[in-house]
Amino acid sequence: MAGVAEVTDETFDAEVLKSDKPVVVDFWAEWCAPCRAIAPAVKQLADEHGDRVKIVKFNIDDSTGTPAQYGIRSIPTLLAFKDGQVVDQLTGPRPKAIGEMVNKLL
Repeated sequence: MAGVAEVTDETFDAEVLKSDKPVVVDFWAEWCAPCRAIAPAVKQLADEHGDRVKIVKFNIDDSTGTPAQYGIRSIPTLLAFKDGQVVDQLTGPRPKAIGEMVNKLL
C-alpha cells in the first residue's frame, strides 16, 4: 500500500515513538475483513495528510509484542500517537471516525 508504511516490533520505536510528527498506527491482519474494508480510507488519509501526519500499518500476525504492550484485543484498532504517547484510540471499521482522528491530531 503506497503511502502507508509497515512497522513491526523492531521498527515501532523509531518510526512511531520517536517520530517528529503525529502518527496513526493501524493494527490489522491479512485475514481481517473489516481491516481490509478500511484500508482504502487509511490510504486516502495518508495521501492527503502524509506531510503532517504519519500513517502506518502494523500486522499483528507478523509481530506480537507491540500489540500486547498496548492491549490490542480486537482489530482493526487504530492508535494515535503524539510525542510518543497514545492520545486517541479507535476500534472497529469506522472510516469517518478515522478521518476525525487524523483531524484532531492536526
